[in-house]
Amino acid sequence: MDKIYLDNAATTPLSEEVIDAMVGVMKMNFGNPSSTHSFGQEAKILIENVRRQVADYLHVTPAEIIFTSCGTESNNMIIKSSVEHLGVQRIISSPLEHKCVSESILDMKNRKGVEVVYIRPNEKGDIDLSKLEELLKASDKKTLVSLMHANNEIGNIVDIKKIAALCKANNALYHSDTVKTMAHMEFDFSDTLVDFASCSAHKFHGPKGIGFAFIRKATGLKGIITGGPQERSLRAGTENVAGIVGLGKALELCVKNMTAYADHIREIKEYAIGKLYAEVPNIKFNGRSGEMDKSVDSVLSALLPYKNPLIGLQLDMKGIAISQGSACSSGASKPSMVMMMVLSEDEMDHCTPLRISFSHMTTKAEIDALAEALKEISKDYAIEKTNVEHR
Repeated sequence: MDKIYLDNAATTPLSEEVIDAMVGVMKMNFGNPSSTHSFGQEAKILIENVRRQVADYLHVTPAEIIFTSCGTESNNMIIKSSVEHLGVQRIISSPLEHKCVSESILDMKNRKGVEVVYIRPNEKGDIDLSKLEELLKASDKKTLVSLMHANNEIGNIVDIKKIAALCKANNALYHSDTVKTMAHMEFDFSDTLVDFASCSAHKFHGPKGIGFAFIRKATGLKGIITGGPQERSLRAGTENVAGIVGLGKALELCVKNMTAYADHIREIKEYAIGKLYAEVPNIKFNGRSGEMDKSVDSVLSALLPYKNPLIGLQLDMKGIAISQGSACSSGASKPSMVMMMVLSEDEMDHCTPLRISFSHMTTKAEIDALAEALKEISKDYAIEKTNVEHR
């Protein structure tokens, strides 16, 4: 049975060029980058080359790029250090954030007494920026705003440039979880004045276990993992040289092929929307994921018109890998916070969410197979007639 992978929002397959680059480093560049001899300095040069590459992509200085193990570590460091070292007393966020952000914020509330204010999204998952401006003006406490660039479950995109401008005008810091969008679109942090951003390489066909944090120099943020002076003393520990090189190669490929990849993924998403509408009566799409101009092209959050908690397993048995939400909540017994925000009670009681996520490797034949599988599974379920209003 040929397997079909449609869970690219959880992780993406490694590009062959990335694997080759990493294997070469593991064979030839095993030196510790902190060592002063030639073995160590050769490894150090590889790291600094990638740091400059990332900085050029973001239009920032290399000193503002700190390599970490993943987006989760980056988000933890930024949020917790903002409180510990920058005197943040208040955090404005939303219930739609990734769990690593929401849990870090709750940790600071519980351990440090930080005031936390949430902007509740509307039923489409949109954040009201006029409400954000109102909240920013309502307090003189040093404030950090943490709002992700694009949601990893429903694909909604926020205007980070406008948010950054609002924060600057009100003396607040702005952190954006950019894990879903980094390497998938152009960024210019010399113009979009976010203070902090995060990245995980495995979201753009790089290796797991490596990411980076963008930390604007002027903020003065300090590290929370102490030890040696690696990463400008912001993240102690011997660097993952092979992982960093893999990140760099994956970024290089994505930037080089950005238009081609984006065009393909957009075509696949449009095809999937049409195919699912045709094959699964009464299907709907959550948030803005079904609106091409208001969501990332790689995510389509669908809602099946019947309750089937085993849908993921049934699709897996047919060779189709898919998820029902964020990978960090995959073992949860209740819907994710994102789904709770955008679905009505009737929808949560009588319907089944699916997150379908694409890459430039996804084919129309794979979408056809998914639609056929859902059509077949649907025959086994008596579709309940509900009074769910399809917004």
